[in-house]
Amino acid sequence: MSHHLSLPDFVHERVEAVTGRRSGLFIAVALHSSVLGPALGGARLWTYPHWSDALGDALRLSAAMTLKNAAAGLDAGGGKAVIGLEQGATLDAERRRAAFLDLGDAVESLQGRYLTAEDVGSTTDDMLVVSERTDHVVGLPDAVGGSGEPAGPTSLGVYAALRATLERVTGSADVAGRRITVSGLGQVGSRLAVRLAAEGAILTVTDVNPAKRDLARELGATWSEPGAEHLAPADVFVPAGIGGLLTDDVIDALDARAVCGPANNPLADRSGAVRLAERGILYAPDFVVNAGGVIHLDLEARRLGTRAEIMERILGIGDTLRRVFDDAHARGVTPLSAAEDLAAARLAAGARESVGA
Repeated sequence: MSHHLSLPDFVHERVEAVTGRRSGLFIAVALHSSVLGPALGGARLWTYPHWSDALGDALRLSAAMTLKNAAAGLDAGGGKAVIGLEQGATLDAERRRAAFLDLGDAVESLQGRYLTAEDVGSTTDDMLVVSERTDHVVGLPDAVGGSGEPAGPTSLGVYAALRATLERVTGSADVAGRRITVSGLGQVGSRLAVRLAAEGAILTVTDVNPAKRDLARELGATWSEPGAEHLAPADVFVPAGIGGLLTDDVIDALDARAVCGPANNPLADRSGAVRLAERGILYAPDFVVNAGGVIHLDLEARRLGTRAEIMERILGIGDTLRRVFDDAHARGVTPLSAAEDLAAARLAAGARESVGA
């Protein structure tokens, strides 16, 4: 079977790709940058057509984590781990445990330059298994004194970003009466949808899991069939599932004034940022919008602030996004370029400090 996604350019500090000795699964740990500090990024458990697709995902996601952590003002680099399942494969409890023990060994091999955490397909309980093999893991369950599930903080940051986006396109940050489409009702998307419904948003929602229709009914939201949600008129379109949703065809048909959501890498191609701008659709860069979880994990792990202070820092994502929008407008560039420049400036300063030391 040939892989269907091209591999990105290799600009990483280090990548470990192994076959887990217990699980037999493909595992990749990608360390993109440690300029600002040890890399921090989650461990994804997902199904891929080919091992090279899993590797490519780790490379892309780790690079995005470098941008996310830098733009968020964290003293953390970018990294990501991926456990790849073959199509049609399922994990029983024994093999799942074996997979995360194997991941722990892979993380330990980087000797503290990468800290892992839960991500799509993994849980805080899985991270507890990882901790049996390495200390370089964050986001353990609350029950053992860890920082717990980061989906709540992530959704809070997305909410702050969405308000900033609404403010830019409508003149008001108020959610009430605004048409918002949420594509993906996972841990983050569902939390966000509940909050938006409570504040009076007019919601259209969808998910690949048809059981999520029950949540739509509870919220009084309109259900869209997956793949058609971008056609619903919206003030803000919220991609909250797996990345790559915003292809050229989707962008050309998108009936929304803005895009703001937690999905990593929602643009199928970077050129999509320009395509959105040409259509007059405001794009809130994903790595700014979805940084709430990693801010929570980093600050909790290093005991930097109370819970209330950390939540306030997460709400500051809205102000960061406003600065990105202002800079993009002033320079005549896309918000994606402005956000990348914000991250690049921090990385350049960090590199200078490293050389000076």
